[in-house]
Amino acid sequence: MMSLSSVTVLLNSTSSKWQTATWDDYLAYRDHPSLERVKLFYQEGYLLIEMGAEGINHASISDLFTMVFAFWFTRFPVVSFSSLGRCQLEKANHCALAPDQVLYIGENSPRWQQGEPRRVDLNRWRVPDLVGEVSDTTLATDLDEKKQLYAALGISEYWVTDVKGKQVIAFRLQENGKYEQIEYSIALAGLPIILLEQTLEQLTQVENGLAALWFNQQIANINIKE
Repeated sequence: MMSLSSVTVLLNSTSSKWQTATWDDYLAYRDHPSLERVKLFYQEGYLLIEMGAEGINHASISDLFTMVFAFWFTRFPVVSFSSLGRCQLEKANHCALAPDQVLYIGENSPRWQQGEPRRVDLNRWRVPDLVGEVSDTTLATDLDEKKQLYAALGISEYWVTDVKGKQVIAFRLQENGKYEQIEYSIALAGLPIILLEQTLEQLTQVENGLAALWFNQQIANINIKE
């Protein structure tokens, strides 16, 4: 496994690009004491390190979607749901990911127990029903390599939020293992994706809490697409 000094050298030369790496390399980055806020992605010999803390736009939209989930399921109840955005998910020796949105719908969602690592073990727990990325500076990667990673893992629905374009690009996994763009969410029972974009537009005028309240008003009498 890499030494801490080796990790530091590589970090200084890394600019958020995929690089060849082993699972042990990934573990060295993951467990490095100074990398608490770095996002790590790994898939079968390749590692992506996304450096730096979230900016205001990124954090605002990430938290906005958490509120959107809560308001949606208040209006359209389910047995249970769990939002675990930005949590590290791992399938040992195979892949690791840290999506901005992680949504489990229904029972058997991950629960942390005393003494366990602060990560979701995908060899123990099922994959999420929906994941999403807030693309402030990572749009190309989110629509390419990460999209392929999530599809390979079998995650049914994937959202990419283009911060600059105020656009939400939603995908549904098909039987052939490929994502196809959709206009209505399946995970959220017919939520129009355009309504998410209209909610993002509210952020040009109000804070994310008020934008979430606006979303809640819009779904009060929504007709769900069957």
